[in-house]
Amino acid sequence: MQTLDLIKEINRLPLNKNFYIVEETIKSIKKDELGAQMELAVKEMYTEYTTNKELTVFANLDFENFYEPK
Repeated sequence: MQTLDLIKEINRLPLNKNFYIVEETIKSIKKDELGAQMELAVKEMYTEYTTNKELTVFANLDFENFYEPK
């Protein structure tokens, strides 16, 4: 279905259905954009974490035994 056909079909609907379609479309666009932004942020932070020694200095302690005082 072409864009113009979709618009024609939407225009045939009652006003409340038009608003619903617009709201859901905007939500979908926002969700997609937020997902893309989050994915980019994760990639940037992963690179930073794996290359910045100041962030990984305590990783050496991960495999040491930890004992709480009694």
